[in-house]
Amino acid sequence: MPPLSGSKEAESGGVAAALQKSRRRATAANTTEERLAKHGKKYRASAAKVEQRPYQLDEAVQLLKQIAYAKFNETVELSMLLGVDPKHADQMVRGTTVLPHGTGKSKRVLVIAGGDKQKEAQEAGADFVGGDDMVQKIQEGWIDFDAVIATPDMMRSVGKLGKVLGPRGLMPNPKTGTVTFDVIKALQEIKAGKVEFRVDKTSIIHVPVGKIQFTAEQLRDNASAIINAVRKAKPPAAKGKYVRTMYISSTMSPSIQLDPALAEVKEV
Repeated sequence: MPPLSGSKEAESGGVAAALQKSRRRATAANTTEERLAKHGKKYRASAAKVEQRPYQLDEAVQLLKQIAYAKFNETVELSMLLGVDPKHADQMVRGTTVLPHGTGKSKRVLVIAGGDKQKEAQEAGADFVGGDDMVQKIQEGWIDFDAVIATPDMMRSVGKLGKVLGPRGLMPNPKTGTVTFDVIKALQEIKAGKVEFRVDKTSIIHVPVGKIQFTAEQLRDNASAIINAVRKAKPPAAKGKYVRTMYISSTMSPSIQLDPALAEVKEV
């Protein structure tokens, strides 16, 4: 067979590329169909309403409320895949933000302090207050709380609880404002809807946005607060595209893809 001319080679290469792209689409479609087949009718009906494209935040939260089908007040969660390597300390992404409309959940807060700070915490509305007695109680297996605040002078004792509180995301930390002598401010922020975010080993951040019974505007405002906080927490060592993908979903619903460009805007 005679060799192909330059134009024919280019044409042949273009056809091959088109065929390869078509195969990838077919494979993705089959994978999606297989994944949906594992879910119930209500989930599949909801998924059918979600287009496979990035949504703007306003339309995404409105759609999320429309496709919710569970009979309980589901938690709404924002997931963000970041272009960082959490194995490197200088690329760790961690921070806190106060949601404008709260989380929709009342948090039980434990304050570990000494002396007058215990009285301050009690008067400010802490659910549980104590010192070394609380440390001992936790070591014995008690974990009936959702957040912990500790004064710096108590961290020598609280440090013993690292293996218990750390894996549950409850360990007090100066970076998140939960190791402080200003227990009143820390307590008020947590009660008002302060959430903590931290990138996991797969470079993903999962943060609760609120409840599905929130209005679309409330969910939008809360999600915006989180996106802005994560953007501001970008480590200087992070190179390339910082926010790769973003999704919003409720406990039982399909995920809705958000436009990652939202994270590049100074204020969403």
